[in-house]
Amino acid sequence: MADFDAQPGRATQTDLSAAQRQADEIDLHAGLDGVAGLVAGARSIGDLLGDVAAFAAHAIPGVDGVSIALRRTHHEPSEVQICSATADFVTEIDRVQYDELHEGPCVTCMLTGRVSVSGSLGSDERWPHFGGRVARMAVHSALSLPLIVDDQVIGAINAYAHARDAFGDHAVQLGTQFAKPAAVAVYNAYLLAGARERTERLQRALSSRAVIDQAIGIIRSRSGATAEEAFDRLKRLSQADNVKLAVVAEQLVDEAVRRARARKTP
Repeated sequence: MADFDAQPGRATQTDLSAAQRQADEIDLHAGLDGVAGLVAGARSIGDLLGDVAAFAAHAIPGVDGVSIALRRTHHEPSEVQICSATADFVTEIDRVQYDELHEGPCVTCMLTGRVSVSGSLGSDERWPHFGGRVARMAVHSALSLPLIVDDQVIGAINAYAHARDAFGDHAVQLGTQFAKPAAVAVYNAYLLAGARERTERLQRALSSRAVIDQAIGIIRSRSGATAEEAFDRLKRLSQADNVKLAVVAEQLVDEAVRRARARKTP
């Protein structure tokens, strides 16, 4: 199997029965089927990450809680853009790791692009501050799997367990198998969400521009000003009221419509 970053002296759990291995394989394929069936659609990226985290918790044996973290592009590895967790204690672990200590298995995983695994966080010298802090929360095992697309680490899957040595080589192998298609699904959803956001911003900008043009036309018809003079007057109104230009324009247009309707009323 692939090389990974493991805590020295970690147990590998090589004594799994054939029945247990078969059951774990079934759970893995169920998780993979779930990821394959995800469609971003109109859902937020946060909701989709929540589903991927839930599927990961099903696919990786020994898990008590999972989070999915997306890394800010071209930023420090501890700078996470968005994170979704399956349990409150994992949310707290993520807060400690990313916002407070800036060290831990996920930070290392996203920095190196390698799987990070620990079976006794309290004695893991790689993360002396994080390990002791999380061990006091009765969480002793961690498994972080990089989400890699085109050789770029876009984030990580982070699995945690209360038991010691919860993630042996078998769990690492299944987690690695899950992480590859999960990375593609997450990345595609992220791109789609970004494209949808840009489209919505453009639509809002076009709508605002149309309202501003209407307001300029109203000012010109009332005052005989040029387009530039009308726009300058609109800007002064915006600055005087400390209100966005599009809002001032919309108010002016609405007022003009109300006056027009009032004149038509017998």
